[in-house]
Amino acid sequence: MANSLKIALPKGSLQEPTLRLLEKAGYNIYTSDRGLRPSSDDDSLDIYMIRAQEIARYIDQGFIDCGITGYDWAYENDVDLVDLAELPYSRATVRPTRWVLVVPEDSPVKSVEDLEGKHIATEGIGITKRYLKEKGVNAKVEFSWGATEVKVPDLVDAIVDVTETGSSLRANKLRIVDELVRSFPHFYSSKEAYADEWKKDKMERMVMMIKGALEARDKVGLKLNLPEASLEKVLEKLPSMRRPTIAKLAEEGWFAIETIICESVSRKIIPELKELGAEGIIEFPLNKIVP
Repeated sequence: MANSLKIALPKGSLQEPTLRLLEKAGYNIYTSDRGLRPSSDDDSLDIYMIRAQEIARYIDQGFIDCGITGYDWAYENDVDLVDLAELPYSRATVRPTRWVLVVPEDSPVKSVEDLEGKHIATEGIGITKRYLKEKGVNAKVEFSWGATEVKVPDLVDAIVDVTETGSSLRANKLRIVDELVRSFPHFYSSKEAYADEWKKDKMERMVMMIKGALEARDKVGLKLNLPEASLEKVLEKLPSMRRPTIAKLAEEGWFAIETIICESVSRKIIPELKELGAEGIIEFPLNKIVP
């Protein structure tokens, strides 16, 4: 296609949260259990489902125009890409992914310097080797194909693994020695694709809509009618992005108010608004907030 953007989306643990985010941003992606080339309601998108570990490398090599993958994997592959946006979401929480140096709870290792000449297992070979070089520590780093947590202390002295909450590490009686990298997904482009005016415009529009969807996360709209006598008190209580929208109603002495608040605030603020005489209170969900 003349106007076609090759975009890679992460297959695996980030797949479902990424597809949900894109749907909120206005892009419906249609996948199957085994399909690696999903379709979309945007005919200009040529979509590839690829493991997050590989996306940055394929973009750097020019096979793909752009894609969403973790900062950690771009760092791991040591690639030269255009970073259009950090997208603060993750597979299980809104916390970043953390690459951490881990040992058993009863290990004598207290710092990375204690691993001089020791063995470390990890999936992030590049991340770990660059970290050790920065710290001036010589240790053997071996690739782990999975189940990395079970390899200490019998097979290796330490591991470098990924965590969001640390709960799995604690459950396996492991202790974090240091943090190497924090990572959220990013929207990356190749330099060649970014130099193409149509592709650049397409990607920047996508990023704007995705960031708008993220901005709307955990926020709701609020509408209400209010007697004029309570207006100042309500404005003191009512949180909003800027100031609420206020309009006079046809009925003398009444105002219509509209604002955006955090969803967690609504359970406290709505009863208080009712006590101040508010009527017709409506809370509604938001898909996007574009500043």
